[in-house]
Amino acid sequence: MTTTFFLIRHAAHDNVGSYLAGRMDGVCLGDAGKAQATQLGCRMAREPIAAILCSPRERTRETALPIALACGVGEIAICAELDEIDFGDWSGKTFDELSGNAGWRAWNDQRQEAKTPNGETMLDVQQRVVAVMNAVHEQHQNQCVALVSHADVIKAAVCKVLGLPAGDCFRFDIDPASITTIVSGDWGAKLIRLNEVA
Repeated sequence: MTTTFFLIRHAAHDNVGSYLAGRMDGVCLGDAGKAQATQLGCRMAREPIAAILCSPRERTRETALPIALACGVGEIAICAELDEIDFGDWSGKTFDELSGNAGWRAWNDQRQEAKTPNGETMLDVQQRVVAVMNAVHEQHQNQCVALVSHADVIKAAVCKVLGLPAGDCFRFDIDPASITTIVSGDWGAKLIRLNEVA
């Protein structure tokens, strides 16, 4: 009994790459991101999607909607376990502001051990995404499920599947509006496709 997971990073918001959006409210897709989300819907319509779960953030919900419409999935389940990393005090800061912060440098150099200020560790993120994937596998055996989330959450899942330390997440990219495919069974899990851009 297997479950095929399509781990989908949300499409681009207007300021992607300029500041750390984290769990801030009101970060929505721009015009380019809306076009990416529509393209994702066209791509995912080729798959027999049984369920869609998504992070609570606006940008993930806006990405999931065209997929749900294209795949004929009536309801998108909001799932806290797929939420962005809780970056704590860093949320909303520009990357220029963060570049001089020793804790931020440690987070990017030693992701395995580092912790965000008043937030989460990468291991925390990995534990919650793996737990929800295990629960979904029990409910959707021999089915395909889309999980719409964030880059580092998807990276945490991939590291677990590949047996890599969570700190090795910088060894591969998860682009906006990309699809990473993982198949999970009682025997374990394997990565089928990484960072497919529709």
